[in-house]
Amino acid sequence: MLFKNVSKQLFKILENNLAEDEKQWLLFKINHILEAESTKDLYLTYSLIPSKIKLNERPITTGDTELWEYLETQKATIHELGRIYLLVRVLEENATFFKTKVANIIQVADKSELETFLKFLVLLPNPSDYKNQAVEALRTNIATVFDAITMNNPYPALYFNDQQWNQMYLKAAFMQQDLRQILSVDERANADLARIISDYGHERWAASREVDPCFWRPVAKFIDDTLLMDMERLLHSENIAENKAGALCCYVSENPKAKNMLAAFPQLVKNIENGSLSWETLTAS
Repeated sequence: MLFKNVSKQLFKILENNLAEDEKQWLLFKINHILEAESTKDLYLTYSLIPSKIKLNERPITTGDTELWEYLETQKATIHELGRIYLLVRVLEENATFFKTKVANIIQVADKSELETFLKFLVLLPNPSDYKNQAVEALRTNIATVFDAITMNNPYPALYFNDQQWNQMYLKAAFMQQDLRQILSVDERANADLARIISDYGHERWAASREVDPCFWRPVAKFIDDTLLMDMERLLHSENIAENKAGALCCYVSENPKAKNMLAAFPQLVKNIENGSLSWETLTAS
């Protein structure tokens, strides 16, 4: 998911929603930052936007913008749009100077400023330049900051390697985040993660603790003899959601033993085939 003409689309949204004096202030600051190559003013302007732009309680008027679906998913505010527009513009005009300065925002930003930076990394020119900052954010114990890089965010799936992805997925489970909001789980599934999930599941069971049924999703294409026993446990669990998780894994597995095991649960198979049971509906169905 890489967007084109981001600055033009963001400016169109800002133009539709900012008062004239707010728009002129933002444009003036951007021009000044570019002319002066001022790191100090970049950080100060990024921080000051909420005090200079009024937060409108009315829905944001979007116009015809291709990236609005993503902005809406991330519940973007006018302050966040202003901040991201600022970063996009300075990088478009002078990435040679400003790339390292933008990357350093993770070191100087407060919580809300950092959340904005992480949620909208994918909109910046050359998003891969900020992979180290995105990986560093995984270390946080602040749930909202962790969510900013992990939840409904295409960045990790696009740029993290398997080790980084696996670290993110396991920590999301440990922090009891909604795993259904992590994008591209099936595409980024890998054998190491499947093994880690099984080991972690065993640890939780041994401690008589629950495991989020959605946690098992990445193991589906990697079911070996160990995971087959895990699927058997899920399918025979007293927890209906675990039954469904086991069925969903076995249904897409290429392991014939998993297929044979699932055949004993025809109603679950029927629900999967008619679309009433999926990972998206798991806890609600």
